[in-house]
Amino acid sequence: MSHRTTFPASSEGRSLGLRIDTLIRLRWLAVVGQAVSLVVVNDLLGFPLPLFPCLLAVGLSAVVNLLLRARFPVARRLGDISAGPLLAYDVLQLTALLYLTGGLSNPFALLYLAPVMISATALTWTTTATLGLFATVCAGAVGLWHWPLPWAGEDVPVLPDLFLAGIWVSLSVSIGFIGLHSWRVAEEARELADALAATELVLAREQHLSQLDGLAAAAAHELGTPLATIALVVKEMQRSVTPDSPYAEDIGLLRDQVKRCRDILQTLTSLGSGDAPFDRMPLSLLLEEVVGPHRDFGITISVSLPEDRSDEPVLARNPGLIYGLGNLVENAVDFAAGHVAVEARWTTTRMEIVVRDDGPGFAPEVSDRIGQPYVTSRGRDRIGGPEEESGLGLGFFIAKTLLERSGATLWVENRAPPDTGAEVKISWTRSALALER
Repeated sequence: MSHRTTFPASSEGRSLGLRIDTLIRLRWLAVVGQAVSLVVVNDLLGFPLPLFPCLLAVGLSAVVNLLLRARFPVARRLGDISAGPLLAYDVLQLTALLYLTGGLSNPFALLYLAPVMISATALTWTTTATLGLFATVCAGAVGLWHWPLPWAGEDVPVLPDLFLAGIWVSLSVSIGFIGLHSWRVAEEARELADALAATELVLAREQHLSQLDGLAAAAAHELGTPLATIALVVKEMQRSVTPDSPYAEDIGLLRDQVKRCRDILQTLTSLGSGDAPFDRMPLSLLLEEVVGPHRDFGITISVSLPEDRSDEPVLARNPGLIYGLGNLVENAVDFAAGHVAVEARWTTTRMEIVVRDDGPGFAPEVSDRIGQPYVTSRGRDRIGGPEEESGLGLGFFIAKTLLERSGATLWVENRAPPDTGAEVKISWTRSALALER
C-alpha cells in the first residue's frame, strides 16, 4: 500500500464518440417525421407548401443515411472530426426546410435543439459549443431570409420583426442552456463510470493479492516432495562422510538450508488454510497493517486505542477495507504538517475509526464535493517532490466507495479552531465487520 495506482487522466474535452448506428436511426426518425409532416400539412390541412424542394431536402438526408450505412459498420463510433460535420449537416438541412416554410415563424424551428443535445451527450464541449453557435447563426439567417409562411386562406399572418427577434433570442438561449446542461450531466455520468471502473480495478488487484496465499500454499505443497527427497539424500551423504572430511562442513550447511526451506514451506502452507493467522485479526493489528507503509515519510503517525481492550473487535481480513483505510491515511500523510492521528473506539454495537492530520484542511472550493470523483487538492508529493504531477482526485472516491461497501458511514470535515487539519470519521455497526473470537 505504499505505492499508488495510476489511472487515465480525466479531461473536460474528452469524447466517447457517437455510434454510427445511433446517428443513422435518429436521422431516419427525422426523415420519416419530416416527410409525414409535409404530407399532412400540404394535403390534409391544405397549407400550400413548396413540396418538391422540401421533399428534395428530406430525400437528401435519406441518401446520406444510406451512404453512411454502406460505408461504416453499425458498431463504429465516430469521433468529433466525423460526427461534428454530420450533425452540422442536420442543422443545415433543417435550415433549408425552415427557409422554404416560413423561417422562425414556423413552430418546428425548435428542432434546432436536437443536434446540439445529441452532440452534448456524446461529443466534447468544444464540438458542442461550435455546433450550438452554428445553429444560432443559421437560426438568425433563416429569421432574416425565408419564404412566406404557408397558410390556408387569404389573410396570411405576418409576425412583427420584434417578435421574431424574440424567438431567435429565446432559441439561442435555449440552445446554450440546454446544450450546457446536457453536456454537464453526460460528463458527470462519464466521470462516475470511469471512477467506478477504477474502483473495481483497485479492488480486483487487492483481491488478487489476497489470493496469493492460496497460490503460495499450492506451490509449497508441490515443492514438499522434492525437498523431502533432497533432505533424505543429504542425510545419507552426512552418514557416509567422516567428521574430518573436507565435505562435512558443506554437507552441514546444505542440511541447515534444507531445514530452512522446510520451515518456509510450512509457513506458506499455513497461509492457504482457513485457520491462517491473518484471515482474522484484531482491530489493533489491522490498524498497524494500514499505517505501517506510511511511517517512513517524515510524518509521525500515532494510533490510539481504548485502555480497556477486552472487547476489541476481531475482523475478517478484507482487502477493500484495508485499501480504503490506507488511502485515507495516505491522504492525511500527504497533507499533514508533522503528525497524523488514527483513533479507534468501539462499543457493544458500533465501531469507529477517526483519521486526523494537522495540515491546512480541506480547501473551501472542494470541501462541499469531497468524495466525488476527480475532486483533488493534493499536498506535497512524498516521493517525487512538488514538480511531480498531482493526483487525479480518485483516491478519496475509491476509499469512500470501498469503505461504504463494507457497511461504513463516512463524515468529512475540517477540525475546529484553534486546531488545523482535516478529520475523517468512519463508523460501522459491529455486526457488519466483527467476528466472534
